[in-house]
Amino acid sequence: MLSKKTKYGLKALTYIARKNCDHPVQISEIAQSENISQKFLESILLTLRKNGILGSKKGKGGGYYLIKEPKDIVMASIIRILEGPIAMLPCVSLNFYEKCGDCPDEDRCTVHSLMIEVRDNTLKVLENKTLADFTN
Repeated sequence: MLSKKTKYGLKALTYIARKNCDHPVQISEIAQSENISQKFLESILLTLRKNGILGSKKGKGGGYYLIKEPKDIVMASIIRILEGPIAMLPCVSLNFYEKCGDCPDEDRCTVHSLMIEVRDNTLKVLENKTLADFTN
């Protein structure tokens, strides 16, 4: 299940991308349009800025803007930035692998094999979708 942080981050990025303007978009505008707490949104946008998705400008006329083209912002990377691992269990994570303490043999574990299939199919979708797919 996606956290509200990730859901709101995706909504905010989509809003900024749809604006397609040459000036930064103010947090208050995004918050009002997408019905997101401005304080919570500030934290989310800061995380996206620190991870190279957004740029920001302070002062009058300030706000946030995309650093990359929407077609170059892959959904899997956004989910990892805001949510963490895409895999539902650490023993099937590609980037954050950890062995499960209660499982003596991953190769014979039915949950492990199921979660690998879930991870692979989820990644197939998320790695083939970009922000541009949601701006039309």
